[in-house]
Amino acid sequence: QVQLIESGGGLVQAGGSLRLSCAASGGTFSSYTMAWFRQAPGKAREFVASIGWIGGRTVYAESVKGRFTVSRDNAKNTLYLQMNSLTPEDTAVHYCAAAPGRATIPQQSREYEYWGQGTQVTVSS
Repeated sequence: QVQLIESGGGLVQAGGSLRLSCAASGGTFSSYTMAWFRQAPGKAREFVASIGWIGGRTVYAESVKGRFTVSRDNAKNTLYLQMNSLTPEDTAVHYCAAAPGRATIPQQSREYEYWGQGTQVTVSS
């Protein structure tokens, strides 16, 4: 059973930065496609970014492209999301997710098998 634990969320002013981390255990992290999703109050969960296990290819939602960077450290079994130029629209619970053994980099939440508990990101104006 894979366990994912997010950290790094918090309160930041607009224009600020945060780095989220997701520590994985219980599986072979290096063989998972990993992703970040987020869910704001009253809204559906949405895709943020993902990174494959082959070559580290990345995919971003248009709303975060150029501001967020997803990365992974397979030696530490950890996924990261560097978030810069934050706006109030980025306020949400951010979740990491894992798709074991997936050669593609899906953007739909149903494609991901394991999820963390989420970490709150709040951006004040």
